Amino acid sequence: MLQKLLMVVAMSAFGAAAFASDAARAQADKVIELKDGSTVYIFKDGKMAMEDKFGRARRMDQDVVMETKDGQKIIMHGDEVGRLDALLKQGHMGS
Repeated sequence: MLQKLLMVVAMSAFGAAAFASDAARAQADKVIELKDGSTVYIFKDGKMAMEDKFGRARRMDQDVVMETKDGQKIIMHGDEVGRLDALLKQGHMGS
């Protein structure tokens, strides 16, 4: 019984994270999946933000080289962690 409850909680958490990132995806010009499970959002002004594999906005140092799922390399420009964090939280607040 406890295992079923834990499974439901885990599935709910992943569903909420996916819903929250919809607002971020709508605001981003490009969304790129990384090899480590993270996601990079490139906004229309060229600045970038990173979401970790757990759905949280994460700080990334300027000019860090990242590898995409398909093996390409991209470089981080403009750490918009605050902007992404606000967009990710929109889904959790019902906005």
